[in-house]
Amino acid sequence: MLGKTAFASGVVEMLKDDHENVKHLFEKFESADGRGQGMIADRAIAELEIHAELEEQLIYPAIRKAIEDNDMMNEAVEEHHLVHVLIAELKKLKPKDEKFHAKFCVLSELVKHHIEEEEGEMLPEAERQDIDWEALEVAVMKRREALMSKSSEKGRGESKTTGKSSRRT
Repeated sequence: MLGKTAFASGVVEMLKDDHENVKHLFEKFESADGRGQGMIADRAIAELEIHAELEEQLIYPAIRKAIEDNDMMNEAVEEHHLVHVLIAELKKLKPKDEKFHAKFCVLSELVKHHIEEEEGEMLPEAERQDIDWEALEVAVMKRREALMSKSSEKGRGESKTTGKSSRRT
Protein backbone atom coordinates (compact mmCIF):
# COMPACT_ATOMS: atom_id res chain seq x y z
CA MET A 1 0.00 0.00 0.00
CA LEU A 2 1.21 3.48 -0.81
CA GLY A 3 1.89 5.86 2.05
CA LYS A 4 0.13 9.16 2.63
CA THR A 5 3.01 11.03 1.01
CA ALA A 6 2.53 9.14 -2.25
CA PHE A 7 -1.13 10.09 -2.34
CA ALA A 8 -0.33 13.69 -1.40
CA SER A 9 2.08 13.69 -4.31
CA GLY A 10 -0.67 12.33 -6.58
CA VAL A 11 -3.07 15.16 -5.77
CA VAL A 12 -0.34 17.80 -5.73
CA GLU A 13 1.20 16.57 -8.99
CA MET A 14 -2.22 16.63 -10.68
CA LEU A 15 -2.66 20.24 -9.57
CA LYS A 16 0.83 21.18 -10.76
CA ASP A 17 0.22 19.47 -14.12
CA ASP A 18 -3.00 21.48 -14.48
CA HIS A 19 -1.07 24.64 -13.64
CA GLU A 20 1.55 23.92 -16.30
CA ASN A 21 -1.13 23.16 -18.90
CA VAL A 22 -3.00 26.40 -18.32
CA LYS A 23 0.21 28.48 -18.23
CA HIS A 24 1.12 26.93 -21.60
CA LEU A 25 -2.29 27.90 -22.97
CA PHE A 26 -1.79 31.48 -21.75
CA GLU A 27 1.54 31.59 -23.63
CA LYS A 28 -0.04 30.15 -26.80
CA PHE A 29 -2.82 32.75 -26.59
CA GLU A 30 -0.31 35.58 -26.85
CA SER A 31 1.19 34.27 -30.09
CA ALA A 32 -2.06 33.18 -31.78
CA ASP A 33 -4.23 35.09 -34.23
CA GLY A 34 -7.80 36.19 -33.47
CA ARG A 35 -9.58 32.92 -34.27
CA GLY A 36 -6.83 30.89 -32.64
CA GLN A 37 -7.03 33.05 -29.54
CA GLY A 38 -10.72 32.28 -29.21
CA MET A 39 -10.13 28.54 -29.42
CA ILE A 40 -7.25 28.70 -26.93
CA ALA A 41 -9.31 30.86 -24.57
CA ASP A 42 -12.19 28.37 -24.74
CA ARG A 43 -9.87 25.53 -23.82
CA ALA A 44 -8.19 27.46 -21.00
CA ILE A 45 -11.56 28.45 -19.58
CA ALA A 46 -12.81 24.85 -19.68
CA GLU A 47 -9.66 23.63 -17.92
CA LEU A 48 -9.82 26.40 -15.32
CA GLU A 49 -13.46 25.63 -14.55
CA ILE A 50 -12.72 21.96 -13.91
CA HIS A 51 -9.60 22.73 -11.87
CA ALA A 52 -11.38 25.37 -9.79
CA GLU A 53 -14.31 23.09 -9.00
CA LEU A 54 -11.99 20.33 -7.83
CA GLU A 55 -10.14 22.73 -5.57
CA GLU A 56 -13.22 24.49 -4.23
CA GLN A 57 -15.35 21.41 -3.61
CA LEU A 58 -12.78 18.82 -2.54
CA ILE A 59 -9.18 19.94 -2.15
CA TYR A 60 -9.51 23.28 -0.34
CA PRO A 61 -11.97 21.97 2.27
CA ALA A 62 -9.57 19.10 3.09
CA ILE A 63 -6.62 21.48 3.35
CA ARG A 64 -8.58 24.07 5.36
CA LYS A 65 -9.45 21.44 7.98
CA ALA A 66 -5.79 20.48 8.37
CA ILE A 67 -3.99 23.83 8.43
CA GLU A 68 -4.44 26.80 10.69
CA ASP A 69 -4.10 29.57 8.13
CA ASN A 70 -7.56 30.93 7.36
CA ASP A 71 -6.07 34.04 5.74
CA MET A 72 -4.23 31.98 3.12
CA MET A 73 -7.29 29.84 2.41
CA ASN A 74 -9.63 32.83 2.26
CA GLU A 75 -7.29 34.62 -0.16
CA ALA A 76 -7.21 31.56 -2.42
CA VAL A 77 -11.01 31.38 -2.41
CA GLU A 78 -11.27 35.09 -3.24
CA GLU A 79 -8.83 34.66 -6.12
CA HIS A 80 -11.05 31.86 -7.41
CA HIS A 81 -14.04 34.18 -7.13
CA LEU A 82 -12.29 36.74 -9.33
CA VAL A 83 -11.39 34.01 -11.83
CA HIS A 84 -15.07 33.04 -12.02
CA VAL A 85 -16.09 36.69 -12.54
CA LEU A 86 -13.60 37.11 -15.40
CA ILE A 87 -14.65 33.81 -16.98
CA ALA A 88 -18.31 34.82 -16.86
CA GLU A 89 -17.46 38.14 -18.51
CA LEU A 90 -15.30 36.46 -21.17
CA LYS A 91 -18.11 34.04 -22.02
CA LYS A 92 -20.33 37.03 -22.86
CA LEU A 93 -17.75 38.39 -25.30
CA LYS A 94 -16.57 37.25 -28.68
CA PRO A 95 -12.80 36.94 -29.23
CA LYS A 96 -12.96 39.84 -31.70
CA ASP A 97 -14.58 42.14 -29.10
CA GLU A 98 -12.39 45.05 -28.06
CA LYS A 99 -12.13 43.99 -24.39
CA PHE A 100 -11.66 40.26 -24.91
CA HIS A 101 -7.87 40.26 -25.24
CA ALA A 102 -7.35 42.59 -22.27
CA LYS A 103 -9.75 40.64 -20.07
CA PHE A 104 -8.12 37.32 -20.96
CA CYS A 105 -4.68 38.80 -20.17
CA VAL A 106 -5.95 39.93 -16.75
CA LEU A 107 -7.26 36.40 -16.18
CA SER A 108 -3.84 35.04 -17.14
CA GLU A 109 -2.01 37.32 -14.70
CA LEU A 110 -4.42 36.54 -11.87
CA VAL A 111 -4.14 32.79 -12.41
CA LYS A 112 -0.33 32.91 -12.62
CA HIS A 113 -0.20 34.84 -9.34
CA HIS A 114 -2.58 32.32 -7.75
CA ILE A 115 -0.43 29.41 -8.96
CA GLU A 116 2.71 30.96 -7.44
CA GLU A 117 1.05 31.30 -4.04
CA GLU A 118 -0.59 27.88 -4.18
CA GLU A 119 2.59 26.05 -5.17
CA GLY A 120 4.86 28.19 -3.00
CA GLU A 121 2.83 28.29 0.21
CA MET A 122 -0.41 26.32 0.38
CA LEU A 123 0.57 23.00 -1.17
CA PRO A 124 3.88 22.61 0.70
CA GLU A 125 2.06 23.33 3.97
CA ALA A 126 -0.73 20.90 3.07
CA GLU A 127 1.74 18.12 2.25
CA ARG A 128 3.08 18.34 5.81
CA GLN A 129 -0.39 17.77 7.27
CA ASP A 130 -2.22 14.61 8.24
CA ILE A 131 -4.80 14.66 5.45
CA ASP A 132 -6.41 11.48 4.17
CA TRP A 133 -4.68 11.90 0.81
CA GLU A 134 -5.76 8.49 -0.43
CA ALA A 135 -9.46 9.24 -0.01
CA LEU A 136 -8.97 12.75 -1.39
CA GLU A 137 -7.21 11.46 -4.49
CA VAL A 138 -9.97 8.92 -5.16
CA ALA A 139 -12.66 11.60 -4.76
CA VAL A 140 -10.77 14.13 -6.90
CA MET A 141 -10.14 11.66 -9.74
CA LYS A 142 -13.75 10.49 -9.76
CA ARG A 143 -15.07 14.06 -9.84
CA ARG A 144 -12.48 15.11 -12.43
CA GLU A 145 -13.57 12.31 -14.74
CA ALA A 146 -17.22 13.37 -14.43
CA LEU A 147 -16.39 17.03 -15.06
CA MET A 148 -14.20 16.22 -18.06
CA SER A 149 -16.95 14.08 -19.53
CA LYS A 150 -19.46 16.89 -19.03
CA SER A 151 -17.03 19.40 -20.54
CA SER A 152 -16.40 17.25 -23.62
CA GLU A 153 -20.15 17.00 -24.19
CA LYS A 154 -20.35 20.80 -24.16
CA GLY A 155 -17.27 21.02 -26.35
CA ARG A 156 -18.95 19.03 -29.08
CA GLY A 157 -20.99 22.15 -29.66
CA GLU A 158 -24.53 21.07 -28.86
CA SER A 159 -26.70 21.71 -25.90
CA LYS A 160 -28.50 18.63 -24.63
CA THR A 161 -31.66 20.63 -24.10
CA THR A 162 -31.84 22.61 -27.34
CA GLY A 163 -29.58 20.76 -29.74
CA LYS A 164 -28.24 24.15 -30.82
CA SER A 165 -24.62 25.11 -31.00
CA SER A 166 -23.16 26.45 -27.78
CA ARG A 167 -19.92 27.82 -29.27
CA ARG A 168 -19.41 31.51 -29.68
CA THR A 169 -17.89 32.86 -32.88
